[in-house]
Amino acid sequence: MKQLRPVMFVGTASDVGKSVITAGFCRIFKQDGYTPSPFKAQNMSLNSYATPDGYEIGRAQAVQAEAAGIPCHTDMNPVLLKPVTDQEAQLVLHGKPAGNHTAREYFMEDDKRALFEEVKGAFNRLLQQYNPVVMEGAGSISELNLRHRDITNMRMALHAGAAVYLITDIDRGGIFGSVYGTLALLPPEEKALVKGIIINKFRGDIRLFEDGRQLLENITGVPVTGVLPYFHDIAIEEEDAVVLAQKHKAWSPTRINIAVVLLPHLSNFTDFHLLEKDQRVNLFYTDQPAAIASADIIILPGSKNTIADLMAIRHSGIAGAITEAHTRNKIVIGICGGYQMMGLSVADPHGMEGGVARIAGLGLLPVTTVLGKEKVTQQRSFRYRHQDKPCEGYEIHMGISVSDTPSPLNTLSNGDMEGYLLNSRCWGTYLHGILDNDVVINDLLQQCGKATVPEAFNYRDFKELQYNKLAKHIREHLDISAVYKALEL
Repeated sequence: MKQLRPVMFVGTASDVGKSVITAGFCRIFKQDGYTPSPFKAQNMSLNSYATPDGYEIGRAQAVQAEAAGIPCHTDMNPVLLKPVTDQEAQLVLHGKPAGNHTAREYFMEDDKRALFEEVKGAFNRLLQQYNPVVMEGAGSISELNLRHRDITNMRMALHAGAAVYLITDIDRGGIFGSVYGTLALLPPEEKALVKGIIINKFRGDIRLFEDGRQLLENITGVPVTGVLPYFHDIAIEEEDAVVLAQKHKAWSPTRINIAVVLLPHLSNFTDFHLLEKDQRVNLFYTDQPAAIASADIIILPGSKNTIADLMAIRHSGIAGAITEAHTRNKIVIGICGGYQMMGLSVADPHGMEGGVARIAGLGLLPVTTVLGKEKVTQQRSFRYRHQDKPCEGYEIHMGISVSDTPSPLNTLSNGDMEGYLLNSRCWGTYLHGILDNDVVINDLLQQCGKATVPEAFNYRDFKELQYNKLAKHIREHLDISAVYKALEL
């Protein structure tokens, strides 16, 4: 295959669809015989994933690598920021924690020159192995106050010599102003890299926008590569937690109602992606005690700040609703930080999460947790509740949970025991992705006492189908031949 120059998808704002479109092009290039790799220099997200060699990257880049058909690697996301508080984030560099930084410390220190060298090195390594490198920007490319500290958007595009495509979200409105303003604020050498505009999330008859498309090309001087209709039938994991606000579903009288507690620092909400697609289930995110109390199953999800979130759910009345539901024999489970909260106590002797050294847990499981300085990042194979079918998941946590009365939930492939099983209706685990396994989901739903027929479901095949549907959707509505022409060296 001939060598292609890198391609980069940037945005007029956050949440315009950059991650999904990048994943779609990773699959398109794979289908066309190329060997693509995703790359995002810096990602800010509480959704992360463990690489095969035991490091941590943003979940979006792991999804994009899956779409490309290759194992994920830290070079695909060399800098990951995981917010701990409103003012502070953990810096993960090349997959390993590199300390907590305030926003001012991170953005002002040395204008990020050292970090820029690190991300350029990661990109250069990918460039030697893959063709093409499919790059994703972050947020908006026209933040003038951040331009000289930029390690993710146009400064990175210039280093790569990438063909850049600007994505805008027509569903939120104002695309003429946002596209024109974004391009007008770019210096000439950066604007010269922009080869096309992609209008995303269009609702209605696209033919009615033909004059709008022409107007946009006239005022910007940049061709519109295509208009992507809003889709509802393609299931690709979302990157940003902003989508959770749209997932407050009403209680269902015909399905099993599952409440995921909407924590202030909720992480890895992709743990519930498969459950959301299960026709037996009505899954919703909520921070309302009454909604939690009415659910058949309550899930305490992962958290980037277990202690702060534990304090928050106590203050809001959620903790009381969970413990009261437990006494009524409702199913309550916890994953990672949620597992820690379900225990007797959480201690933070090193101040990893702030100034609270120790806090009592919900007392549902007889485990105590001590947060440590070392982060566990590991893909895992395991057997759930001694069942024969092998399962897969991954660990990302800073803490160890122990009990005087061990009762493991899972047996890892190396023979180690993991999690705590109080009974079939109450357990906790550190394993993200545990609910991607049908043996776990079917057991969990059957414990409700409601008649459920186990689904024969292969999640890997399902995801492959979604990537192919996404690629088909993009091919039908974008000028792919023009993209390939722009990538010719």
